[in-house]
Amino acid sequence: MATLKELSQKKEVLTGGHRLCAGCGHGIATRMVLNAVEDPLVVSVATGCLEVATTIYPYTAWRCSFIHNAFENAAATISGVEAAYRALKRKGKIEKDMKFVAFGGDGGTYDIGFQSLSGAMERGHNIVYVCLDNGAYMNTGIQRSSATPFGADTTTSPAGKVIPGKQQFRKDLTAVMADHNIPYVAQASPHNWKDLHEKARKAFEVDGPAFLNILSPCPRGWRYNTPDISQVLKLAVESRYWPLFEVENGKWKLNHRPKKYVPVEEWLKLQGRFRHLFKEENRHLIDKLQKEVDRRWDILLERCGEKKEE
Repeated sequence: MATLKELSQKKEVLTGGHRLCAGCGHGIATRMVLNAVEDPLVVSVATGCLEVATTIYPYTAWRCSFIHNAFENAAATISGVEAAYRALKRKGKIEKDMKFVAFGGDGGTYDIGFQSLSGAMERGHNIVYVCLDNGAYMNTGIQRSSATPFGADTTTSPAGKVIPGKQQFRKDLTAVMADHNIPYVAQASPHNWKDLHEKARKAFEVDGPAFLNILSPCPRGWRYNTPDISQVLKLAVESRYWPLFEVENGKWKLNHRPKKYVPVEEWLKLQGRFRHLFKEENRHLIDKLQKEVDRRWDILLERCGEKKEE
């Protein structure tokens, strides 16, 4: 595995000077993923924060072949490009090896892009799909998505007297993708660079489709202090809200097991979108979320063949 010093000396595919917000996880996560690739790249990015902030005409922050897609078709586009590449390579018109990767937010992945994503995975295209999960449609005004946590305050699930934030639990998309029986699926967090780098490397090296789900905080939507992004990510993992695991050829593996039990409210405290949950009349909602986090953690332990906590 490459050292941090070696990675710091690599030429960046995503350059500096883009217009992502300070404290945003997208730029960090994207650079980490791309640093794991040695071959020339074709990058497909769905409409969203990453696309808007890195390709403001007439400028681009990408040092590779780049395709901008609508919200719903990044996976379909990159699978078509990969199929064309294979055809041209068979005919001897292309000789060099290339990699193909699509990036999408949770809105363009969990929701309106899920059909094209599922189809690309089922067809077996040799691509990597990366979901940068910031838990809402941040680019269009912080609307709730199926990745939005239970109880979160968004513009379409506002916290008020009648409805105290989003009423549904988030979709477990990583598990859904694992059920597609593709070669590699993983869940990662940018605060653990070694884990993310290794998972990105594996994703690009497998023969067939791979899916990475990366937690990517949004300072505007989550409302945290921008320098605290690493702590926000770490507590998401340590509280078991966002466990780190991978599924290689159907075999589940837990990559990190917290040494002590960290209540999910420790993660919630850092984010303004959950401030209303700490009112006395809403405390039961934190208990409800904690129960769901514990339930999903137990299911994950069972899938990975790990012993449950006493």
